[in-house]
Amino acid sequence: MSTFMATEQLVLSNNQWHVIDAHDKVLGRIATEAARLLQGKHKATYTPFMNTGDHVIIINAATVKLTGRKEDQKIYRQHSGYEGGLRETRARVVRQKHPERLIEDAVHGMLPKTKLGAAMYRKLKVYAGSDHPHTAQKPSKREVA
Repeated sequence: MSTFMATEQLVLSNNQWHVIDAHDKVLGRIATEAARLLQGKHKATYTPFMNTGDHVIIINAATVKLTGRKEDQKIYRQHSGYEGGLRETRARVVRQKHPERLIEDAVHGMLPKTKLGAAMYRKLKVYAGSDHPHTAQKPSKREVA
């Protein structure tokens, strides 16, 4: 008996859409569930070198919960590449300006750092409010503990 390997036709026919409501849920729990769905690890057809994952929509990103004192202590860093080009921003400021970035950065950090990981990341859609323009895809609702 040989190991199962997914084919491109099987992957294309098995794409699904999932909605995760992040209202008052912990950021890490949301991010791990989204990363698992994007990678396709919840499917029996999971193949490590293929993009077998599903599309994930996360709504209410502005109300996601950070535990402990992360709101004031967690720092997001960006560097321009130039000398002295480091910019540091606290999570509280990021939540006020771009609430989607909290979840996007957490999920991005859990995906592979390859072209395949970039393709998985493109299947993630994050919205600060409860509305999203993907109702035509008939997404199924996922509960996160």
